[in-house]
Amino acid sequence: MIPKVELARSVRDFVIHLRFSGGTEGDIDLRDELYGEIFEPLKDQTLFRQCSVHPELHTIFRPNGADLAPEFLYDRVRILA
Repeated sequence: MIPKVELARSVRDFVIHLRFSGGTEGDIDLRDELYGEIFEPLKDQTLFRQCSVHPELHTIFRPNGADLAPEFLYDRVRILA
């Protein structure tokens, strides 16, 4: 089963708070994931904070098209929980 992100909000710096269907939630620091052509622009805090949940992909989404697999995000939350 692919986890679905229900809520995403910027907490501080490069940390976002996520809640998944099923109730799992937690903070994730994405600082080390911001490399490559699509993610480099997210080092700008203004752009990084523009986070929403994609209605079809059920993962975080940024205005520049950057997204991360919900499975990756879910595994990171479970590790930090």
